[in-house]
Amino acid sequence: MTRTIAPRLRTLVLLLLTVTGALLAGAGPASAHAALTGSDPAQGVVVDKAPTQVSLTFSEKVAMNDDSLQVLDPKGKKVEVGSPTNLSGTTYAVRLKSGLAKGTYTVAYQVVSADSHPVSGAYTFSIGAPSQTVVSGVGTAAGGGVVGWLYGFGRYVSYAGFIVLAGGAAFVLACWQRGSGVRALQRLVVGGWLALTAATLWLLLLRGSYTSSGKFGDVFDLDLLGQVLQTKAGAALVSRLLLLAAAALFIAVLFGAYNRREEAEEKRDLTFGLAIGGVVVAAGLAASWAMAEHASTGLQPGIAMPVDVLHLLAVAAWLGGLTALLVALYRAPADTPIEAAAVHRFSRLAFGSVLTLVATGTYQSWRQLGSWSAFTETRYGQLLLVKIGLVALLVGIAWISRRWTGRLTDITDTVTAKKAKQREKEHVSASKTAGKGAASGDGKRAAQLARQRAAADAARQKRLRDADANRFGLRRSVLAEAGVAVVLLAVTTWLTQTEPGRTEQEAKAATSSSSSSSSSSSSSGALTLDMPFDTGGTDGKGLVRLDLDPARVGGNEMHVYVQRPNGRAFDIPEVKVAFTLTEKKIGPLPVTPDHITTGHWTASSVQIPMAGDWKIAVTVRTSDIDQVTVSKNAQIG
Repeated sequence: MTRTIAPRLRTLVLLLLTVTGALLAGAGPASAHAALTGSDPAQGVVVDKAPTQVSLTFSEKVAMNDDSLQVLDPKGKKVEVGSPTNLSGTTYAVRLKSGLAKGTYTVAYQVVSADSHPVSGAYTFSIGAPSQTVVSGVGTAAGGGVVGWLYGFGRYVSYAGFIVLAGGAAFVLACWQRGSGVRALQRLVVGGWLALTAATLWLLLLRGSYTSSGKFGDVFDLDLLGQVLQTKAGAALVSRLLLLAAAALFIAVLFGAYNRREEAEEKRDLTFGLAIGGVVVAAGLAASWAMAEHASTGLQPGIAMPVDVLHLLAVAAWLGGLTALLVALYRAPADTPIEAAAVHRFSRLAFGSVLTLVATGTYQSWRQLGSWSAFTETRYGQLLLVKIGLVALLVGIAWISRRWTGRLTDITDTVTAKKAKQREKEHVSASKTAGKGAASGDGKRAAQLARQRAAADAARQKRLRDADANRFGLRRSVLAEAGVAVVLLAVTTWLTQTEPGRTEQEAKAATSSSSSSSSSSSSSGALTLDMPFDTGGTDGKGLVRLDLDPARVGGNEMHVYVQRPNGRAFDIPEVKVAFTLTEKKIGPLPVTPDHITTGHWTASSVQIPMAGDWKIAVTVRTSDIDQVTVSKNAQIG
């Protein structure tokens, strides 16, 4: 049974690794962590007189270069003059040429937020009257494409490397000091150091392209690298490399001089020194994330950064120690099995780490979300719910592991005694054989027999170890924990690249306020269209009502209501809308509204580039296979 279940569990871990890859591949471009909360001229507005400058206001301070803010005329030519300047706080502006002609102008921005993530986007405004424009595909390069995916993967590897490095070393020092001589644990910790070092160098090279052009060819641009080194994120990566040099010295002592030290008092003193040095280096490595990402900006950064460092250290102690325990259970030599006392010590360490994670995680969630509604209304909140679910699952499996650990105490001494007796018998037998061989002058034969018996002794000890049902149960539960931890780390990496829920909601509120303000100054009225539909399936009939306010050129607010034939709200899986101006060959312009409540969808800032007789098509899906598209024409603008 042991031999059939263990391969299945290993297959499970491989499957979870595949899921992790899918999560990373599906993450796409990193979301903006600074949001555009205002602009002058406003998005979609039509002004009578050409402005002298364009200003943008963000939710936090951003970093800009000479090309971060561009204004393009209807033909796609630049009309800004000079470099962007900081007007005040989080507002930035660029001057415009004089004598600008009438038409629709495009404002494109590409900046780096205070938490090191790229932010890009674009919007339009018009002078005199809207016009056609040839500008398209601007403001979307930063943080996406192949470079964005590679950067996200590098972040995942760096987190994994830190957890294995710090957690594995903590496991050896705090739980199983004999493990410093186990080759498998040595390879694990050194592998974590190599992974973190390689990922840090990789992120440093990718950083310039990731925050600017998004082109892979710019990865080795030395000018971009020089610019990166002058930024907060670049300084954090360089400091991480310097701390990794200190970590290399720590590893050399831990698996060298420390492992060879035999006197108890000297080893105790060295343990204390290594523990202090290890905590300092690990905290410094954790601070290289805290000083450049979410914790360094927003509410209470002075509290948030130390809390973030403590959070990362707790994650490393738990998940990194868990990885080291897994290696010890599966790969430790038969003559150096991990003791029950060491497993008990790790169990207590993991319990303390979980308590720390709960406390620090609660504070971080409050800081990044700000409201209960953000859990369901923002991507950050939704990912956080997934993370909380995975942590709960991990804690549940850990509870099972603790039960196996408690049972392990009762049988370990018996198994150890059996091993000792067996080794004594084999030693006596080998001695007799060696003596006979020496008497007959066949020393080589005696040595060969001794090696064979030593190998047989090791194999027998391994069988005795693996026959321990409680130890086998612990190995299975720890393997399952490690599998969930792999997926949890992927979700956490994705979460750190996602715009915090508090910022997203504030940006939406600011955009809605700006849109309402613009709408109030418009003379156009709201547009309401009723379109019956029948998807052909069971319960597939109903009515879709579309409201567009103020139904003018520029930004509009759209509401879609789906009703049953009896007038009640109809809860269906999906609604999509598209706008097409056939006579000008514009569109279809797709709009995917957000689901607000049963039968109600909405979308803000729906851009209508010019006036005309627009075809409005609504696609309604009532089941996995039943959908229909209905449409009507309406004059907009």
